[in-house]
Amino acid sequence: MRSNKNKTENILMILMSIVLASAGIFCVTVKLSDINVKPGFDILAAEMAFPTGDTEYRDSQPEISDKPDEISIREESAVTADSSEISSKPESSVANEENKKEDTNDFEAWNVTEKDIEEYDKKHEGEEQYPVYEFTITEGNESYKNIQIKNTSSTDIDIKKELESKLGFEMEKTDKPQVLIYHTHTSESFLPYDTGYFYESFYPRTTDTSQNICAVGEEIAKQLNKAGINTIHDTTLHDYPSYNGAYDRSYATVSKYIEEYPSIKVTLDIHRDGIGTDTQKTKPVFTVNGKKAAQIMILSGYNYDDSEEFRDWEYNLRFALQIQKKANDMYPNMVRPLNFSDFMYNMNINTGSLLIEMGAESNTIEEVRYSGYLLGKVLSEVLKK
Repeated sequence: MRSNKNKTENILMILMSIVLASAGIFCVTVKLSDINVKPGFDILAAEMAFPTGDTEYRDSQPEISDKPDEISIREESAVTADSSEISSKPESSVANEENKKEDTNDFEAWNVTEKDIEEYDKKHEGEEQYPVYEFTITEGNESYKNIQIKNTSSTDIDIKKELESKLGFEMEKTDKPQVLIYHTHTSESFLPYDTGYFYESFYPRTTDTSQNICAVGEEIAKQLNKAGINTIHDTTLHDYPSYNGAYDRSYATVSKYIEEYPSIKVTLDIHRDGIGTDTQKTKPVFTVNGKKAAQIMILSGYNYDDSEEFRDWEYNLRFALQIQKKANDMYPNMVRPLNFSDFMYNMNINTGSLLIEMGAESNTIEEVRYSGYLLGKVLSEVLKK
């Protein structure tokens, strides 16, 4: 009798478990149906490239590790986060595009024709095509007014205090060079056209300075020089034929310039991010006056190991914050959250040293050139003060 009772209880327990499990599956299904996830996207994690070329899984915002520059030149990175999870606009960025008064008519755009696309497709006939998705990152884990920061460092920062503090340099009225733009990873390149796809043979590196990150640096320098801020743009190839040791070589290049021109106060290492896999890529974008541009990300480092050579790290942060604020004021959504973490990346050169990533390899050369043009205007305003 007891045996039959136990059997009945066991059956009831099993039936109840099945009912509860089914209800749970139904709730999860309904929840996911509201997210509108793109095919192949994992909404929980992402993998992105760092200036060293390293990749690491993280949440929807980039984190940087201070690892040695010892990787293969053909590094690959991935992002699999759904853009709806990382695209949101703070109150400061709800500006109406049509109401912006910034004049961008003097940007020398490259005209792309249907014939260009046809020739591009014909050149890659027979190859697999893979998708390129777009996203916009606007929120960090710390904020002040319209400034967003992704702080993964081992210290806290008072954004308001740092933003209002003096910079570590003063610009002068002089014809002498005061800004140096260079590229540690000079061969970093981009997609040629905004087609929404890339081919399996796509390799985001080239020594052609009209197609790699140098073309972006040229746009930045052009606007600074136009504003009367004498700027040198160095295009030395630091990452080819050997990728390893690129930071040492770029440090030596910058040191020579500063020795020759002690008037240099600002040194900007211009890179691009890497966001994608072999079969899908994602690019950070925003628009200005109806034209698509690549989002940029400013990096500033903290002296986490109390190194004697990086005592003045805070001045770089102040400079980065001023650029971040001015960019958001002039072109809402232009900048991803400022990346502040435990790294140095040659930012110990002087008190105006920053690393800036212009879009990703999945952006087009036109999108990043336009961002370079816009950044040049932003920097001109910051440095003219």
